[in-house]
Formats: sequence, C-alpha cells, structure tokens
Amino acid sequence: MPSANNKADLIAVTIKEFAKLQALLAQLPPEFALVKEDDVSIKDVVAHRAHWIDLFLGWHADGQAGRHVHIPAIGCKWNQLADYDAALCGRQMDMGWDAAWGALRKAHAALGDFSDDTSDLALYGVPMKGAGRKWSTGRFAEAAGASHYRSASKYIRARLRTSG
Repeated sequence: MPSANNKADLIAVTIKEFAKLQALLAQLPPEFALVKEDDVSIKDVVAHRAHWIDLFLGWHADGQAGRHVHIPAIGCKWNQLADYDAALCGRQMDMGWDAAWGALRKAHAALGDFSDDTSDLALYGVPMKGAGRKWSTGRFAEAAGASHYRSASKYIRARLRTSG
C-alpha cells in the first residue's frame, strides 16, 4: 500500500486502519486478548502500538523544541529494537486489557488531534525536524499510526485463525 503524501490521505488512512483494528478487537473476549502465544498476547500488541504513537509524538515535540530527537528511543538504536520491545513488554506486563485498549484509544485520539492541527506543509513539505532522516513528519505519523494498526490487525487475524 503506498504511503500517504498529504494531510487528507494521512487522516483517511489512519481512520480507516483504526476502524479495522477496532472491529477486530470488538470480536475478542477480553480473556482471549491476554492469552500469550510465543510469549506475546494481543494485549501486548495493542499496548505496544499505543507506546509507539506516544514515542512519535515525543519525537515531534522534541524536534520542534530544538531538543535532540532520540529515534527510536533514548539509549536505543534500531538494531537494538528487539531488546527495547522486550523491555517494553516487561514494563507493560501488569497492564490489563482495559488499560491497554484505553491507552491505544487515547494515543489514537492524540494522533488524530496532531494530524488535524498540523498543516499539510508541516506534515509533508520537509523532513521531520530533528529526526536526521528524509522522512516527513506525515510519514512518521503514518508509520506510528496506520501502519502499526495494519500490522496489529494482521497479527490478530492470524491469532483468531489459529485459535479455531
């Protein structure tokens, strides 16, 4: 699927992919969301997605404030991402299903507000400030939102298929 390249498309794809994810999650009994397979639960995936939206919003805020932007996170390089995600899962271990789903809804709303409040030029006209990459702010927003929603939906559909 091609990436959005303007504000309207970013908002549309974010809403579309979140709606698909929401529809899948509505089918799940809460206890199923907590069942681990290969040491990962649907709750873990949902909480992870919420965290990455928060990371993106932090990256953007840091760049706008002229602070160093730590991508993917402070003290973490991309080749250390598996360890970072494992540690994140450990920090979120005691988070319940309602809290994880609530965190994702809250993060999605914050991402929506960000997209609504940011101009097309600021989203797609230049690379994201402080990121040190060619990606635009809108591309980062899509990666944190719609792309992550899409991969979470794919994971949940696979789990539903294997559960019978």
